[in-house]
Amino acid sequence: MNNALRLVRTSPPRTASSSSQWACFFCQNARPQSRRPNFAEFRRNLSISRPRREPQTPPRQQANDAYMENIRAQYNEKNKTSTYWTLSAIIGFLGLAYGAVPLYKMICQTTGWGGTPIRAYGLGGDEGEDLSTRLVPVTSAKRIKVTFNAAVSDVLPWKFVPQQREVRVLPGETALAFYKATNLGDKDIIGVATYSVTPGQCAGYFSKIQCFCFEEQRLNAGETVDMPVFFYLDPDLLNDVNMKGVETVTLNYTFFKARYDNNGRFTPPASN
Repeated sequence: MNNALRLVRTSPPRTASSSSQWACFFCQNARPQSRRPNFAEFRRNLSISRPRREPQTPPRQQANDAYMENIRAQYNEKNKTSTYWTLSAIIGFLGLAYGAVPLYKMICQTTGWGGTPIRAYGLGGDEGEDLSTRLVPVTSAKRIKVTFNAAVSDVLPWKFVPQQREVRVLPGETALAFYKATNLGDKDIIGVATYSVTPGQCAGYFSKIQCFCFEEQRLNAGETVDMPVFFYLDPDLLNDVNMKGVETVTLNYTFFKARYDNNGRFTPPASN
């Protein structure tokens, strides 16, 4: 025991941190504990000292962005095209609505469609042919009876009648007929007449040189006027198989009240 104490007393100190030379042998020879590193502080210092890098877009992402940009450009172009077509269609329909009546009148007078007689403007059936060449009566043909009919709208206080019930004409022969209209009301009224021919297959051969159809006719209160119709039947009807057996043709006129007030201003139709 005394020898052990003597050895401890004479042995040199193991560490500089020994507080006493009389320390225990196990305390003197114990391994000093190392300080545990602080990783959080290390990372913080590293992030401060190192410059930050801007995030870089990978090549695949760049290709996708370019593809989507191309798709968006194509859809924008399609939307512009659709907008232009829609506006053009709206403008076209508005123009067609305003020009429907004169266009319908022109087509009917040119083709005889819908039982509308053809109006002669100085040309015959062939282009460049003078009207006088069509006005040659075919004396070898049978005369055709042309009857006249008249009617007025319920809201128009007019009396409208033909002055002759019928005439008989040869193909190519001109004829003149008269209608008489009387305003039975106490106010001036403007009327417009429409016309048709029956049977329908005769309309293409019933040509009017002068008439009062589709023209505004203003009659004062109690006024009576005569309205002439100058027409002829085209000789080409003799070559049409659909005209075989047709011996009577009827010209129908109907007068309607124009939408004008007493001062001659247009009045739109009343909404229900």
